[in-house]
Amino acid sequence: MNTFKKGVHMDIKVWMYVIYLAVSVGLTIWVARALSRNGQVFLEEVFAEERLARAVNSLLVVGFYLLNLGYVTVAMKHPDPVDSTSQAMEELSLKIGLVLLVLGALHFFNVFALGRYRRNRLRQLATHPPLAPIGRLPMPSAPPGSQLVGAYPGGPQPTGAHPAGPQSGGPQPGGGPTTNPPTR
Repeated sequence: MNTFKKGVHMDIKVWMYVIYLAVSVGLTIWVARALSRNGQVFLEEVFAEERLARAVNSLLVVGFYLLNLGYVTVAMKHPDPVDSTSQAMEELSLKIGLVLLVLGALHFFNVFALGRYRRNRLRQLATHPPLAPIGRLPMPSAPPGSQLVGAYPGGPQPTGAHPAGPQSGGPQPGGGPTTNPPTR
C-alpha cells in the first residue's frame, strides 16, 4: 500500500511539472511574439533607424527567452510531497503566477529603459535655446513737446540696477544712427 501511495504522489507531481512547463513556456512564447511584433514600431521611434530597431528587437527577444525560460526551469522544483490534486493546483497557480510577474516586470523594465533612452536622444536632438542678448536696444526718442507717460520729471522713478536713460558706453538717444555690435 505504501509503494502504491508513493507512486500516486509521484504521478501528481510529475503532471504538475508537465502542466507548469507547458503553460509557462506557452505564455513565454506568446508574450515574446506579441512584444516583438508590437514593440517594433516603438523601437523604430526610439532608434530612428529601422535596421537598428530590428536588430535590437531580435536581441531583446533572445534575452527575454533566456531570462524567462531560465526562471521557469529554476522555479520548477517543488521539494515537498504533493498529496492531492488540489494541492498540486495551488502550487501550480503559485508558480505560474510568479512566471507572469517576472514576464510583466521584464516588460516594464524594457519599456522604462527604452523610454528613457528615447527621451535622452530627443533632448540631444532638440534645438538649443537662443543666446542671451548682449546689449540693450536704444529707446525711441519722443517728439519735441510731448512727454511719455511715466517718464521722469513728474512720473515714477525707475528702480533696479539699470535706470532708464543714457547708459555709459552705450548708444545715446538722438545721437544719430546706431549699429548693433556684432554677435558672437
